[in-house]
Amino acid sequence: MVTSGNTANIMTRRHLTAVGLSRIKPPAAGQVDHFDAGYPGLALRISYAGSRSWVYFYRWQGKQKRLTFGPWPALELAQARDAWRHARKRLASGLEPLVAPPAASTDNFASVAADCLKRDQADNRSHDEVKRILHREVLPAWGHRRFADIDRREILDLIDKIVDRGAGTLARRCQAHLHRLFRWSVGRGLIEANPMTDLPKPSTEVRRTRVLTDEELRLAWRAAEQVGWPMGSAIQLLVLTAARREEIGALEWREIDKLRNEIRLEGRRTRNGEAHTIPLSVPARALLDAVPRMANSAFVFTTTGETAISGWSRAKDRVDRLMFEQAQTQARQGEEDTGKVRIEPWRIHDLRRTIATRMEGLGIRLQVVEALLGHTAGSRAGVVGIYQQHTYEEEKRSAIEKWAEHIANIGCLARVPE
Repeated sequence: MVTSGNTANIMTRRHLTAVGLSRIKPPAAGQVDHFDAGYPGLALRISYAGSRSWVYFYRWQGKQKRLTFGPWPALELAQARDAWRHARKRLASGLEPLVAPPAASTDNFASVAADCLKRDQADNRSHDEVKRILHREVLPAWGHRRFADIDRREILDLIDKIVDRGAGTLARRCQAHLHRLFRWSVGRGLIEANPMTDLPKPSTEVRRTRVLTDEELRLAWRAAEQVGWPMGSAIQLLVLTAARREEIGALEWREIDKLRNEIRLEGRRTRNGEAHTIPLSVPARALLDAVPRMANSAFVFTTTGETAISGWSRAKDRVDRLMFEQAQTQARQGEEDTGKVRIEPWRIHDLRRTIATRMEGLGIRLQVVEALLGHTAGSRAGVVGIYQQHTYEEEKRSAIEKWAEHIANIGCLARVPE
């Protein structure tokens, strides 16, 4: 705490939080200025009588001055910081700061982003991904901000923070989504220019190459078995089908054709927007037959009956932990040093790459593997994709049975019901 010699000018400096503000007690006498660390000059002034106001200290034409933004809690912390930014911009432009009104609800970033998702992204398959990234990475920082006030420097700071935590690929995607949002806003007349024009890309997007070994695949299968229904069973079905996580996670009973032993997905359920069939091997069909069916639920994997499963991250964390415990047990039984046990990090999506890699090793043609994965790029890109319309349905069925035989040989299918 810093004082200037009397109780009327007591000052503190800390990183203020919305929750912490209500816990600050009034002084016994006089007033205290609680400065917000990271926002030079911004303070919450609290008097002994309990009144609380946001104030900003600055120098203008060589004199120390103070500007009152408004009372708390009517003016929230985020709004006070917005007012501070507005005042600082005026100072930087050679103008004396003024009190700026808080952004109207239709004028802030959250409202503009919601309108863009509705009008520009509604029919795009990437809608949910864009919404998820904006809600997780951007809205916490800018949701309350006046959209037109967000500048290039702030955008760079936000992207850099994502890069600094080691998420370069996410940073690039976030930048791309924001660029489209600002470009759309220019077209709608909300801003005059796109502040992200010619903004350098933050990081080179790294293509993942992680492929699980047969031993890791066996450990993952048995760990999923321990996790059980629904998450563990869903992961096992991913191993058996090479399908995408979203395709299996939101699988509906009506999408399972038991007569043809296959999963039939409409275009709205696939990444490329095209209908896709996934043949079911004998073990995959046995697994689905053993899945408990919740009354009146459309979903195969569900805990509520009304929505598809979620919580993949928690389930994956548990699978990782169980894999490690199994590996340690095996090391002890083999009289090996358990301290050397290590399983390289992997993601659920790596299962598809693992299956594709192993299938080619089993002699299955690339075109068949791509058809099974539902890929329209690769060998089917360009002119070939236009003229080559064979769907490889029989070849896919043969491949999936060959894959089932392989994972049975490495010990994955020992406990799948027959």
